[in-house]
Amino acid sequence: MHQQTTAHKAIIVGAGIAGIASAIRLRMQGFDVEVFEQNSYPGGKLSHFKLGEFQFDAGPSLFTQPQLIEELFDLAGERIDDYFQYHRMPISCNYFYEDGTVVNAFADQKAFAQELYEKLQEPIENTNRFLAQSANIYNHIGRFFLNNSLHKKATLFKKGVWAAIKQTSFKYLFKSMHQLHEQAFASAKTVQLFNRYATYNGSNPYKAPSMLTMIPHLEHNEGSFYPKGGMISITNALYQLALRKGVVFQFDAKVDRIITNENKAQGIVVKGNTIFANCIVSNMDVYFTYKHLLKNETLSAKVLKQERSSSAYIFYWGVNGVHPQLSLHNILFTKDYRAEFDHLFNKENVYTDPTVYINITAKCEPGLQAPNAKENWFVMVNAPANKGQNWEEEGMRIRKAVIAKLNRILEIDLEPLIEEEQVLSPETIESKTASYMGSLYGTSSNSKMAAFMRHPNFSNQIKGLYFVGGSVHPGGGIPLCLNSAKIMADIVQTDY
Repeated sequence: MHQQTTAHKAIIVGAGIAGIASAIRLRMQGFDVEVFEQNSYPGGKLSHFKLGEFQFDAGPSLFTQPQLIEELFDLAGERIDDYFQYHRMPISCNYFYEDGTVVNAFADQKAFAQELYEKLQEPIENTNRFLAQSANIYNHIGRFFLNNSLHKKATLFKKGVWAAIKQTSFKYLFKSMHQLHEQAFASAKTVQLFNRYATYNGSNPYKAPSMLTMIPHLEHNEGSFYPKGGMISITNALYQLALRKGVVFQFDAKVDRIITNENKAQGIVVKGNTIFANCIVSNMDVYFTYKHLLKNETLSAKVLKQERSSSAYIFYWGVNGVHPQLSLHNILFTKDYRAEFDHLFNKENVYTDPTVYINITAKCEPGLQAPNAKENWFVMVNAPANKGQNWEEEGMRIRKAVIAKLNRILEIDLEPLIEEEQVLSPETIESKTASYMGSLYGTSSNSKMAAFMRHPNFSNQIKGLYFVGGSVHPGGGIPLCLNSAKIMADIVQTDY
């Protein structure tokens, strides 16, 4: 058996986006950093593949808060332009309703408010008031709690904590997103548009606390962006930055277990080799970390007490033709949103008329992301977490419903236009990304105390063991995963 050790070594389990960001941050603190990844490529969910001549980003498709990427390059003393370029989108999303209404969510707030007034008869002052309120919640509450541990006493003494607590009013804790939206807007269609932001962390707007109404701020006030080369360019840029700073990556290297002794993490076992380190960071789903890497049934069972977030059923379609009614991001709404979420979280299946999301990067880079006069469609519906459903049977039903919906709303005949196809179900999401039950965001935010119930970025039981990624604080999605790496690195800096 081969053994390695070093006085200041950090091991990262998993090369997801949070794992790579963690590696960069710990390397800049002076650690020797080695990353072990079971796949043959970096990025985790934020990966990429080709289907014939079509390019596809496999995971997250929305890019917000580019400053979090810039921060890592600044920390490493490198010019981001040498690795990564992006631009702001003039329209964040196109919304399609069953009655033929189409809303363009313009990046310009004045134009967006005017659009909601003209298309949905939503008073302009309602939109302006809501977005100002969303910005206020984010800047006074969200910014503090998303950048600090909620599980360290020292957080109570940090600058900004009392300002954040003062802004945390009754309605943000005890009203649901839907209830607040119903009070804020006159049009049911506007309510539905903003209710969809609960899905950004896999939650139900009819249950999730209205604190989550800070999420639209990121898209409508700060803006949504397109990274040149597609979302995979985020992974590639951070991976190259990590390599340049001396981080070592081991691919096709599945970690078998984390070694502990006297409640202290001491290293890992991988491919029969024992590799020692005094800092172990797991970018693996926290449930699988406890169950498989630590063989701790008690702690893994504790994680199960929280409701899992929703998952997704995804079709990757290479489509013939250019479809001008669609843009980079598109939402085709269901008529009955409440019924859709009832099916997701209570009946644990996909609704017969699901809301459909379509992402087409060929809109930003025609001829590069897809052949000329063709498009790469990433088509996703919200799906329940994997609990052993027959996904092959479900998939046939979902495909039929999605194509019927697209034909109806977009007035096309889609089936003969599909030249390439690949499918990702909650079951395959679980197996490919080690996300327990295929949940995209770990646990849901369907309870008032969900933010405080998320697993901390460190272990209370095992010294030297830390956690990052979507299954721990502050949550899923690229910005929050990057925040988790920062929170973890700040704790490590204090600990060491």
